[in-house]
Amino acid sequence: MERRLSAILSADVFGYSRLMGEEEVGTLARLKACRRELVDPAIEEFHGRIVKLMGDGALVEFVSARLVAVLFGIISCHSGISHEDYD
Repeated sequence: MERRLSAILSADVFGYSRLMGEEEVGTLARLKACRRELVDPAIEEFHGRIVKLMGDGALVEFVSARLVAVLFGIISCHSGISHEDYD
């Protein structure tokens, strides 16, 4: 049995239900754009792997050798999200 140490990122969109209730089509478009422009590139850059997507949420695995880089990736991704663009 192979063992490895990983960091698991669990993320979701704050206020997703409210946003969907207000404007479903626009919310889905902004969520897809955010993922395409910010989240997916950050996961790829820091060698992560999407384990599961659930509506507005995701589980992402990063292997232990890159944990410090992962932290910088999460911070850069979060910093790149503008509430005006995606809220």
